[in-house]
Amino acid sequence: MREYRTFFIDGQWVSPAQSDTFDVINPATEERCGVVSIGSAADVDKAVAAARKAFATWSTSSIADRIELLQNISAEYQNRSADLGAALSEEMGAPASLAGGFQIGLGAGHLGTVIEALSSYPFEEQLGESLVVREPIGVCALITPWNWPMNQIAVKVFPALATGCTMVLKPSERSPFTGQVFTEILEAAGVPAGVFNMIQGDGPSVGVPLSGHPDVDMVSFTGSTRAGIEIAKNAAAGVKRVTQELGGKGPNIVLDDADFAANVGKGVVTMMLNSGQTCSAPSRMLVPANRMEEAIAAAKEAAPSVTVGDPAGDFSIGPVVSKSQFDKIQTLIEQGIADGATLVAGGPGRPEGLDKGYYVQPTVFADVKNDMTIAREEIFGPVLTIIGYDTIDHAIEIANDTDYGLAGFVAGADLDQARAVARRIRAGSVAINDAFDFHAPFGGYKKSGNGREWGAFGFDDYVEVKGILGYSPGDGAEQ
Repeated sequence: MREYRTFFIDGQWVSPAQSDTFDVINPATEERCGVVSIGSAADVDKAVAAARKAFATWSTSSIADRIELLQNISAEYQNRSADLGAALSEEMGAPASLAGGFQIGLGAGHLGTVIEALSSYPFEEQLGESLVVREPIGVCALITPWNWPMNQIAVKVFPALATGCTMVLKPSERSPFTGQVFTEILEAAGVPAGVFNMIQGDGPSVGVPLSGHPDVDMVSFTGSTRAGIEIAKNAAAGVKRVTQELGGKGPNIVLDDADFAANVGKGVVTMMLNSGQTCSAPSRMLVPANRMEEAIAAAKEAAPSVTVGDPAGDFSIGPVVSKSQFDKIQTLIEQGIADGATLVAGGPGRPEGLDKGYYVQPTVFADVKNDMTIAREEIFGPVLTIIGYDTIDHAIEIANDTDYGLAGFVAGADLDQARAVARRIRAGSVAINDAFDFHAPFGGYKKSGNGREWGAFGFDDYVEVKGILGYSPGDGAEQ
């Protein structure tokens, strides 16, 4: 059993101010697999003070120094990648192949992209008769979720380091192991004292005092829309920048063309990745209404390929993260049945043969109306809804009829048509035929949040923009 009872503050592992702890439950066994200390406002004060002190020097560090640190982190990250994968699989139940593969690969991909972007980011540029300077914003509070823990830590910590900010990281209490190993990586890589600090804890004990702290200049939060609203309210009194990557209900518009059945099948499999615990998942599949029966047949054929079982085994997905998450998903599946949606695959209860663990059957509903609960709420489990549309205009209307706007998807052989449709979806990112790019911006419209992460776009929220007037081109001013 893992025991993590200290925090990383000002370059050292220190005991918390209080003795409160949190039991981490392995979702595959429903048994305790670890214990972590829960921080308090006193720990937050100490970590923020360390970050504030370190900002004076790290904010003036050279690009070369920052690149060197990030490269050192990259080397240590590779050395500890197996440890990261094991930690992630244990704490959230992701299959070992996913945890140690794509989940950990995302962190490495983001790190490489940040190093690449740092060498060309316009920290200074001439604009008219002014010099525009992008300076580090200051001390950043980074609050991350449990569902893609390494990805979300990476897209906050690496841009903050690259832009010269200092920070306090609070990983989710449900996935604290990844944050712990990651912190050990940064320590081994030689991050200067106070530049990076990490406190374990929950929202009330650490998230609230951290986001509202008067010496924190910026808060970056990823999580539920409900929690994001509370974070923003808590931070408002300090007039600090708040960026949020929140919930989603992603539309996946499957176009009426020769690849229809294959695209429906791929949409089913993609939705179930990570047990459906992905804010940007394609959870609403939109298909031509006159081909609904074909879509049902294709979905029914694809669903059994999503196998469920022990994360240590050769299965597509493992359990969902917690009993509360399991219970919520079961309630929404029952709601879908009660509302009259057609159950194509899966349904309530655990998969056959799995009597322990928070396992959910990969579930597909068809003939769904966009006003049904299962089409409106973020289920955050392996549950797909299939909705019929009459025309492309109708499909786009349905796609945009949601409180969210994090991600969208278009699948079709006619790229010109797919690109035209993608332009009309109101979401921060739209993938055509499962395209993926570390350089593309990621973030949401509407209640999916604000700000952007990934690549060079992820730098922008960590800098203040200053205009220095009096830099006329050719006047000999130092630049």
